[in-house]
Amino acid sequence: MSNFEFTALGTSSFLPTKTRNHNGYHLAWQGKGILFDCGEGTQRQLTFAGLGVHSVHVIALTHLHGDHCLGLPGVLQRISLEQPPHPVVVTFPAESQEYVERLHHASIYYDQAEVIYRPIEPSEEPQVILSTPQFVLSAAPLNHRVPAVGYRVEEPPGISFDGHALAERGIRGPLVGQLKRDGRIEVDGRITTLEEVSRPRKGRSMAFIMDTRPCRGAELLARDVDLMVMEATYANDCAALAEEYGHSTAEQAARVAVAAKAKTLALTHFSTRYPNTDAHLAQACAIHPNVVALSDLDRVPVGLPQRDSA
Repeated sequence: MSNFEFTALGTSSFLPTKTRNHNGYHLAWQGKGILFDCGEGTQRQLTFAGLGVHSVHVIALTHLHGDHCLGLPGVLQRISLEQPPHPVVVTFPAESQEYVERLHHASIYYDQAEVIYRPIEPSEEPQVILSTPQFVLSAAPLNHRVPAVGYRVEEPPGISFDGHALAERGIRGPLVGQLKRDGRIEVDGRITTLEEVSRPRKGRSMAFIMDTRPCRGAELLARDVDLMVMEATYANDCAALAEEYGHSTAEQAARVAVAAKAKTLALTHFSTRYPNTDAHLAQACAIHPNVVALSDLDRVPVGLPQRDSA
């Protein structure tokens, strides 16, 4: 499993098509896997993508409309069958917990998985849902027709070493690790602090924003992210439908990305009325300089590698 890679498992909206599965997305993040939404066919799409359920540590549901959750029973039963050596956290809007419970126990099977529910209570501001050494997962409310949340994943901040400063002070090899651990080190009678030979490094980040009208929560989640994934159910010809049904157009997604200063925008969740995504891409590219329209099984890296200069 690659590090820092987003895979689109399904990119259709209400109905699957011959070329687009129901919604499902996998984020590989430093050996951990987050599955965003879980529409019908997600288990099979994971197989096509070469991703096993052993890679899934978190299932993050945005809302409980069927095209985003009806694959959950199969995925949870597969997890139970394969018994990964870690618990699986399932997050979702707290108001929809009864639907999650029904899906979890939708059929008869011997449940051997350690599944931890993490309901997200309503809030005005983004809230941290899960914090691990590899990532921090936050959520914020969106503006859909039912309770819905979006997510942000970010790498904890780190440091970058100044290689020249380290060399000048004779700090190399295992001494660099000792300095990082202890915060200071003495070499040849000279004391060096970590701050003197390093600088803060911002970690990578991505936002996942599904069914919603443009809203403050979406912009807050996507603030300065490397990758923003957002629904673009409609092109501008159906802007009225987007407003009526609680969705966004491609242009609106691009405007949110610009306001949030997101580096890359990936569009998805396309209505079946469109034979292709040419209009979506053109309208978004007129607003934001770096846009991709996702197809099933597309992979998008999150940010560029950042290495210590030592």
